[in-house]
Amino acid sequence: MSRAFIKEDGPDLEPLADLPISDQPNFVTPQGLAQLQSRQASRKADLDQLRSREDRLDRMPEKAAERDLRYLDARLRSAIVIDPATHPPGIAAFGHLVDVIDEAGTQKRWQIVGEDQAEAGSGKITLQSPLARQLVGARIGDVVDWHRPGGVMTLTVIAIS
Repeated sequence: MSRAFIKEDGPDLEPLADLPISDQPNFVTPQGLAQLQSRQASRKADLDQLRSREDRLDRMPEKAAERDLRYLDARLRSAIVIDPATHPPGIAAFGHLVDVIDEAGTQKRWQIVGEDQAEAGSGKITLQSPLARQLVGARIGDVVDWHRPGGVMTLTVIAIS
C-alpha cells in the first residue's frame, strides 16, 4: 500500500488519555520506590525499542508506553518514602508485616503498603483498604473487626514485624 493512502493527521497521532492518579498521599516503602523506579526504567527501554522499529505505522504501542511513563513520572514525583523501621515496634503501621489469625484458626500475613505496591493476592494491601485501616495502630493480641462484603471477620493480631 502506498503511503499516500495513510492518514497521518488522525487520532492515532494524539496521545492516549492519562491513567488516573489517586488523590491520596503517595506513601511508598523503600521497596515500593525501587519497584516504581524499575518499572519506569523498563518502560523507557520499551519505548526506545518501539521508536527504533523500522515499521512504525502502528503508533499505539508507543502511545501506551508514553502514557505509562507519564503515570510513573507523576507517581515518582509525588512519592513520600516511609521506612517501616522508623515506626515504634509492636504497633502495626505502614510497611509492617502483620500476622493475624481468624476465628477458624486460619493464619494470614498482610503487609501494609502504598497503592502502587499493593497486591492482595500476595498479601500486600494498600493503606486505604478497609483491612489496613483496621490493622494500623493495632498491637499484638488486639482483636480487630474486618468489615467485608461477605460479613464481618474477627481477626486477632499475633505478630508484627
